[in-house]
Amino acid sequence: MANLTSMNGFLLMGFSDERKLQILHALLFLATYLLALTGNLLIITITTLDHRLHSPMYYFLKHLSLLDLCFISVTVPQSIVNSLVGNGYISLVQCILQVFFFIALASSEVAILTVMSYDRYAAICQPLQYDSIMDPGACRRAVIAVWIAGGLSGLMHTAVNFSIPLCGERVIHQFFCDVPQMLKLVCSYEFINEIAVAAFTTSTAFICLISIILSYIHIFSTVLRIPSSEGRTKVFSTCLPHLFVVTFFLSAAGFEFLRPPSDSPSAVDFMFSIFYTVTPPTINPVIYSLRNDAMKAALRKMLSKKGFVQRKMYLKSMFKH
Repeated sequence: MANLTSMNGFLLMGFSDERKLQILHALLFLATYLLALTGNLLIITITTLDHRLHSPMYYFLKHLSLLDLCFISVTVPQSIVNSLVGNGYISLVQCILQVFFFIALASSEVAILTVMSYDRYAAICQPLQYDSIMDPGACRRAVIAVWIAGGLSGLMHTAVNFSIPLCGERVIHQFFCDVPQMLKLVCSYEFINEIAVAAFTTSTAFICLISIILSYIHIFSTVLRIPSSEGRTKVFSTCLPHLFVVTFFLSAAGFEFLRPPSDSPSAVDFMFSIFYTVTPPTINPVIYSLRNDAMKAALRKMLSKKGFVQRKMYLKSMFKH
């Protein structure tokens, strides 16, 4: 450990020092990563190729899947490699990139979930104005704003976090470069700038949370006035998956970032970090697919022989243009 910590990089202390458990961790993470990869790629493919899903709701869902795909790819592959080789070392450049993309994608995910809640609000509470509110231009601008906001957040955190002098051994008790754990390595009170950036990010996330809550208050008050039970069921089938994803992601993220980092992380600490980093990108495709009849129908069509022929013709027409 002394040789590693004397270098510019960091030593990631994963789940266990025992070799068998390291291999088990690598295999479990690999299976989870492949599941997340498959599920999110399926949603991206379905929402791109199926013309019936060319609407704002599925446009935002496609970008959520793209964010999930990138988000899980930031931490899990590196952790798998470290476990397989039995070496938790990560270089300074790798750690910088990991922190930047992790914060940027997490911030973008909060932003896209906020945009998706507003889309559902506009569709259910203002149906007559929906086409003008969520026109293609507005959807593109919203997605661009989501990616830019995430990039700026990641840039601020990375610039401040890696400009602070560190003291002691560069050991991070996590399977990735976790900002709260890295702050434990900071000398004395030099982390005041990082606290300011974290406070700004937390305030922004809180504003997004309030916006989502207000959107769903209006949505549910409108839904309860729908006389048809079939109409209420249809609305709930599109809103409940999104509400579950929002609740799970923000509660896990809030617990991870607002609690004080422990000097000796327990299994519970590692489990909550998995809930925040690994679980949402893995379960989001399952939740949206199982609760959405249009997604299930599009998936069956894509997997059928007729759907394969139609996709082939669609791709040929794209290349001709």
